[in-house]
Amino acid sequence: MLYKVLRIFAVLIFSVLFRPDVRGRENIPKTGPFILCANHRSWWDVVFLACITNRPLVFMGKAELFEIPLFGSLIRMLHAFPVKRNTADRAAIRKALSVLAEGGALGIFPEGTRSRDGNLLPPEPGVALLAMKSKAPVIPVGINGCYSPFGKLRLRVGKPLILEESREKKARSRQLEEAAAEVMKEIGKLLSD
Repeated sequence: MLYKVLRIFAVLIFSVLFRPDVRGRENIPKTGPFILCANHRSWWDVVFLACITNRPLVFMGKAELFEIPLFGSLIRMLHAFPVKRNTADRAAIRKALSVLAEGGALGIFPEGTRSRDGNLLPPEPGVALLAMKSKAPVIPVGINGCYSPFGKLRLRVGKPLILEESREKKARSRQLEEAAAEVMKEIGKLLSD
C-alpha cells in the first residue's frame, strides 16, 4: 500500500520536475517475471524506474543503506532488500530468485554502484546469474539527460533480452561476465538513442 501511495506522488514529481521523455515503455511485460536493468548515476534512478512501470519493483540495494536509521526501515517497506556488494551474497540471490519465481519484477543496476561521471562502469555478473537461473527476461533501460529540476530527462526502454547459458565449454564465471557485458552493451545503445 505504501509503495502505491508514494509512487503516485513520485510520478507527479517525476512528470513536473524532470519533464521525462520516455520511449519503449511497451517493452516492459505486463505479467510474469522480469529484471529491469539500468545505468546508475543518481539515487533518483530508483524513483525513475518505479515511475515507468505500473508494476511494483523490488530493488536490490547495497547493504549499507539498510543500516541507516529510519531510511533502512522505509526502503524495506518499499520492497527493497539488501545485497552485500563484491561478494557472492547467497541470501540476496535467493531473495531475488524468489521474487522472480513468484512472477515479480526486480530492479537492478548492473554496475553495482553509481557512476560519478556518467560513463558506464563494468557490470557485475549477478544480473546474468539471476536471468539465467530464473529464465526471466532482462529489460534494459538507458537513463540520460539532465538530473536537475526542470531539466530534460530521457529514458529509453529496450527490447527484452533472454540470457541463456552458453553450450560452449567455458568457465561459468566467463559466461556470466559475457552475458552481463551484453546487458551493458544494450544499455549503452539506449543511452545514445
